[in-house]
Amino acid sequence: MLRPWQTKIWLSRKSGESIHTSLSNQIAEDICSGRLASGHMMPGSRTLALQLGINRKTVQQVYEELESQGWLVSKPRRGTYVADILPELSLSCENQELVSQAQKACSTGNSFESKLRLPNHVIETRSINDGVPDTRLIPYELLSRAFRRAIVQTSRQPYLGYGDPRGTDALRQSLQHMLNMDRFMNVTTDQICVVRGSQMAIYLSSKVMDPKKGVMVVEHLSYSPAVTAFESNGFSVVRCRQDEQGLDIEDLEKILSSYQVVGVYTTPHHQYPTTVSLSMDRRLKLLQLSKRHGFAILEDDYDHEFHYDSRPIPPLATLPNSENVIHIGSLSKVFAPGLRLGYMVSSPTFINRVAEEVTLIDRQGNTVTELAVADLMQSGDVKKHIRKVRKIYQARRDHAASELQRIFNDKVSFHLPQGGLALWIDISQLLTSFSEDKPEDILSNLPVLSGSKLFPNAEAISPAHIRFGFGALTEGEITIALEQFAAQLM
Repeated sequence: MLRPWQTKIWLSRKSGESIHTSLSNQIAEDICSGRLASGHMMPGSRTLALQLGINRKTVQQVYEELESQGWLVSKPRRGTYVADILPELSLSCENQELVSQAQKACSTGNSFESKLRLPNHVIETRSINDGVPDTRLIPYELLSRAFRRAIVQTSRQPYLGYGDPRGTDALRQSLQHMLNMDRFMNVTTDQICVVRGSQMAIYLSSKVMDPKKGVMVVEHLSYSPAVTAFESNGFSVVRCRQDEQGLDIEDLEKILSSYQVVGVYTTPHHQYPTTVSLSMDRRLKLLQLSKRHGFAILEDDYDHEFHYDSRPIPPLATLPNSENVIHIGSLSKVFAPGLRLGYMVSSPTFINRVAEEVTLIDRQGNTVTELAVADLMQSGDVKKHIRKVRKIYQARRDHAASELQRIFNDKVSFHLPQGGLALWIDISQLLTSFSEDKPEDILSNLPVLSGSKLFPNAEAISPAHIRFGFGALTEGEITIALEQFAAQLM
């Protein structure tokens, strides 16, 4: 059986600190926090060195040092594991301060939870080809076997009755393991709710927040179904400027000085629609503002799996001051949108409030689907499938970029995105001889481009752009689409 998820370590170096010290401290911290549990198998020294881009000998020395201190234990011909019995070390003043801060963060105080609608009691139809996955890559045989096993499982145990509105235990446990190992997070199953895709998570998040207590902020160019969901729940939406680094923090600070803000919706990993990644400096500043002003951050991490050129930046939910983050993810792009599976991660208070809304909407999710996907995650087949399709999508990205340069030369411009399933292309030079409505007509007449989206002359980003989804097209289809597009515009 494949190991379900490769353990990843995020190396954050402090000023003047060596790589050896940073790595040693980070592993010890992950063990203390519970992210790396007793008995957990650590990645091999070669694997971790490649992941972090450092010398393998450094990793080996760190492992040996942590073994001597009692944090790790080496088992011949098996690997390195977190020790079953950890050393009893007294907390330093610095760590004691961190614990105190974490305990304070658990209280509602000036956090986004104070803006929730808490109960008195306790407890477009056409296909859009602007970044969708290719359903032809679905491993149908793998899925069918998983569904058969899930159905057999439900026949032997009472799974098909009413269950937990947060999702089956099996899938939430699989998600917890994936998030903790692959996304640098440290969450429990009580912090996870399974939903029918990221759109449902966005809607539910705004549903349980109170529009009377403030506005919702989105980037100037943002995911329109999310904006519609916020407005349908009574929120006034304020748009924040953005640039080549993503959300403009200075403009957000101006908004905060003029409005009471309940939440900020953002797609930091690959911004929709511009594909840029929010810089680490801005991520940290955004989180600081969230803690200071007590607003929620809705982090829509819709395509985290498809990052090609470098190690993915950790989600906002893993960074300091992230207690107000609502992390939203999707399994739809991994397999197919038709599976309708997503998840959200937040505090148990928030998740329980969301679960109440789920009960009112459809009571619970699809048990058989959740059990089947949990089976695939636990066996390691999901990881294997992601690794396979990531290579295919990267090749399609590179082919699309090459064809754009060959066909259009310098008449279009774009930055090669680090990940995702779409390109953000400046086509303003091609439109100089056309009226404003002509480009939309051209797009609608081209079958392979009819689902792409045109963004003409937006205030924040002045040139006209098209978001061209390459993920659902083969390399041959990409060439045909772009050649047809060029024939219409050149």
